[in-house]
Amino acid sequence: MRFYALTLICIVIASLIILPPSLGKTKPFLDDYGNILPGSIAEKDFVDINGASLGMFVMAKDESRPVILFLGGGPGIPEYFLEQKYPSGLEDEFVVCYLEYRGTSMSYSSNTSADTMTSEQYISDVVGVTNYLRERFGKDKIYLMAHSFGTYIGIQAAAQHPELYHAYISLAQIVDQLESEKTAYAYMIDRYRAVGNEKMVKKFEDYPIFTSDDAYERYAISSLRDAAMHDLGVGTTRDMRSVMSGIFFPSLRCTVYTPMERINIWRGKMFAKNTAVVTDSMHFNAFEQVPSLKVPIYFFAGAYDYTCLYSLQKEYYAQIQAPLKGFYTFENSAHSPLFEEPDKAMGILTQDIVNGTNIRLNVGNEYESPVACPENPCRLH
Repeated sequence: MRFYALTLICIVIASLIILPPSLGKTKPFLDDYGNILPGSIAEKDFVDINGASLGMFVMAKDESRPVILFLGGGPGIPEYFLEQKYPSGLEDEFVVCYLEYRGTSMSYSSNTSADTMTSEQYISDVVGVTNYLRERFGKDKIYLMAHSFGTYIGIQAAAQHPELYHAYISLAQIVDQLESEKTAYAYMIDRYRAVGNEKMVKKFEDYPIFTSDDAYERYAISSLRDAAMHDLGVGTTRDMRSVMSGIFFPSLRCTVYTPMERINIWRGKMFAKNTAVVTDSMHFNAFEQVPSLKVPIYFFAGAYDYTCLYSLQKEYYAQIQAPLKGFYTFENSAHSPLFEEPDKAMGILTQDIVNGTNIRLNVGNEYESPVACPENPCRLH
């Protein structure tokens, strides 16, 4: 009897460590005396957009600052969770709205129909949230920032509604994901062959992605892809070696979400991966579908990014037409330059993009000293 009691106690303690209880509240911004900063915002909201209750965080130390709508990756990995894990300082200079997509994370509902998880619906949701923010903060235009999967939605929203945005800011732009995945696949299998890891080589050979769309799509949503990218240091960040230790378990301990919301991050992630919007993003070709924008566009690209291939981002930047554009190489980053090199990112945002000085556009190190893709050719030919 005592053994069972001790076992139960251990299980309870382990559960509380893995999934600590919380009310899912944000922390207010405080001054040096412990008082809430006047004019600051630290809100967790649910807003009805296009018939769905969409979750979002709205954070700012000063609500008079420029507004950014931030579209995260995945879909399903909340960008605000990454901001909690790797503070960027965005909230010091901007009013930031971290949107959680329909059917994912805080916006997850078992009643959500997979039929509504389309590219067109996601773009419409972004426009709806944009207009909500414009009205709430009295802005004619806001900034649109997107990361990874979010760039697939964000660049199309900016192309369709340039009147709503000061600029589009891309972190790890999806350009031609089929080409990107094929290059990354070849790079990773070669790395494993070079070190004699036949077990991983065999796992890759089980996904012959060059033979069919079906094989490619199965690989693109497989655990192998993410596991290998992180193992080789070309995934979310250069130093994140595992999705489990770097994202999964930390997300379960992120107390700005209730325990059920944390569980729903992964329910939504699994739900979303087989929907039309994800499949469409796998076959998106920005060269063909968005050859130009009518707003300024800025690319933040990690030199070690194989999730969205660095060289493809730079190639697309050279071709896209826009009234003003800038490309910034983050030499020490993989897939998350904002979180891996936050000081550099914030300098670009405040000096070049908002104030419009464009210092780095003229003398940026990516032009004076180009950064080659690490360790292998950047693109298959």
